[in-house]
Amino acid sequence: MKFNLEKLVRPTILSLKPYSSARDEFQGNAAIFLDANENPYPSAFNRYPDPHQLKLKQKLSRIKDVPIDQIFLGNGSDEPIDLLIRAFCEPGVDNVLIPQPTYGMYTVSSEINNVSIKSIRLTKDFDLDVAPLRNSWDSKTKLIFLCSPNNPSGNLLTEEKVLSILRDFPGIVVMDEAYVDFTGSKGFVPYLKEFPNLVILQTLSKAWGLAAIRLGMCFASTEIIALLNKIKPPYNISILSQQVAEEALNHESAKNAHVFEIIESRKKLASDLTGIKLVKKVFQSDANFLLVQVTNAKKIYQELVNRGIIVRDRSNVILCDNCLRITVGTPVENQKLVSELSQL
Repeated sequence: MKFNLEKLVRPTILSLKPYSSARDEFQGNAAIFLDANENPYPSAFNRYPDPHQLKLKQKLSRIKDVPIDQIFLGNGSDEPIDLLIRAFCEPGVDNVLIPQPTYGMYTVSSEINNVSIKSIRLTKDFDLDVAPLRNSWDSKTKLIFLCSPNNPSGNLLTEEKVLSILRDFPGIVVMDEAYVDFTGSKGFVPYLKEFPNLVILQTLSKAWGLAAIRLGMCFASTEIIALLNKIKPPYNISILSQQVAEEALNHESAKNAHVFEIIESRKKLASDLTGIKLVKKVFQSDANFLLVQVTNAKKIYQELVNRGIIVRDRSNVILCDNCLRITVGTPVENQKLVSELSQL
């Protein structure tokens, strides 16, 4: 595979002169700031935030073992998904390849940007079917979106299959690892040096328990990160989100303890669900949720709603007939779910 980044990038993006904010042009300390048209009267929030989130990236760099210039932070992972499509895909011309079922925002962002989608099915075990995938891409395929652990199935994709795609595909492989903390695996971050076409998405929403602040991480080559910084809004991460994230990253041991508890609860919940009559199958999961096939997903979903328990009906998704996706809750919440399902 011969990878050429410049040939992949849209010409308009390659030649684009990015917006330069006041905080881009001066990043030091000063007594008086009269450059950004801010309100001069002090409050906690009258100044614009650091557009490059350097303090936060310094902490993430140590935790993730990724250089600062290979980190992009977005408004959730959805922002880098959208930016990657805009950077590499010419609307109405190029296409992306999405194995299904998977996270729905890859499709939504592609459609918003008028980029066509090539869809192929995962195997019945929700793994990559490499030969059909290879046969699906063409000269206009710029991005392949892979999710591991996959959503909604919860399983890790086979590493060697992903590596074979990385070796052979001449475009960008986007590996979404939102749930990687629940796997015991390092994921694909160690492969960043080997594959210049690899982009990794992670998040603070799941294991770190910070879904409300909407902060996603993107790791890639310095060249790809520079492209994303070129086209992102100037102040895409608020000072509130930066401050909350910086504080949370000081408590990695607490995060790890919660992750351990969730993994143990996942095992117990899977075991408990297997013993319930209306449960036909509990799929193996490496995430913080379980995909569960039941006798009548629509009916059981509504019965649980009536009892104040909300799960996700995934029956309308490919390969997920009569399946519910159930997030692992606290031990008390999990036991209540099992109890109510046992009574149905």
